[in-house]
Amino acid sequence: MSKEVTEKKIKITNEDFTRELYGNFDENIKLIEKEFNVDIVSREEEIRIIGIKDDVNLAEALIQKLIEIVKVEGELTTQQIRYATKLVYQGNEDKMNDLLDDAVCITFSGKTIKPKTLGQKKYIDSMKNNDIVFGIGPAGTGKTYLAVAKAVQAFKNKEVDRIILTRPAVEAGEKLGFLPGDLQDKVDPYLRPVYDALFDIFGGEAFLKNRERGLIEIAPLAYMRGRTLDSAFVILDEAQNTTAEQMKMFLTRLGFGSKAIITGDITQVDLPNGKASGLKQVTNILQDVKGIEFIYLNKNDVVRHRLVQKIIEAYEIHENKVESNKK
Repeated sequence: MSKEVTEKKIKITNEDFTRELYGNFDENIKLIEKEFNVDIVSREEEIRIIGIKDDVNLAEALIQKLIEIVKVEGELTTQQIRYATKLVYQGNEDKMNDLLDDAVCITFSGKTIKPKTLGQKKYIDSMKNNDIVFGIGPAGTGKTYLAVAKAVQAFKNKEVDRIILTRPAVEAGEKLGFLPGDLQDKVDPYLRPVYDALFDIFGGEAFLKNRERGLIEIAPLAYMRGRTLDSAFVILDEAQNTTAEQMKMFLTRLGFGSKAIITGDITQVDLPNGKASGLKQVTNILQDVKGIEFIYLNKNDVVRHRLVQKIIEAYEIHENKVESNKK
């Protein structure tokens, strides 16, 4: 790497762009300075980047891309900066453009839902092009939320007549019989994440209205047995906690004009010891079936707190050490 010190100038004539680029208390610029080991100063309508030549070039490429993001979206988030930084290091910063114009739907509050990573973009495209899609990856990658967003979009566009969301009622070793309340009280906690996503996207009133009419159904996986699901957008969430028999049962419910999205994290299986995960098994059985696609998200697609990525990395390192020691 060249050690030559250099300076690059970027003209910014829009004060709003400058404000978003710098962030509250200059937090965005401080993040970029730290990441690339450069100094960034603002002088009237230009930004100056000072440092080692190669570092300055990378910082310039990032800032130019961030300005494009602000022009399109009107705002800039820390998550976008961190993700764009990764792409700059890879020489793939132009791929950020793929994320700017691909809106899935608009929430009740007016927020536009878009893919935030290239993995999420691939996941959304797969849902457009296939009738059965498996979204597999760690927590925080948007697997369930994006599937619900696509379901709402399909429902509002009258591509399907109803939305069905289901989960196996198995979590962290607990058994339903030991939980208080009637059956609905027992299963509601397991379905809360899909309730939350639907409330956010539909709005509370529209959600309740459509649920009362039977156009939105949220139920435990056991309720799917014996049914044929026609003209429906069906989401099976937390699929790592299905048994092999449950997975086969669910997949064979699909009727005419329907689409199924199966989401799960194969690193967090809560089934009793000795029970194999249906999600793990199905990746081998259906991998080559046309019309079915498996999308694997990873730590780079995490869109929660930045520490979630670090937690996932730490667990991966630990689990790899455990596996190595077994050998």
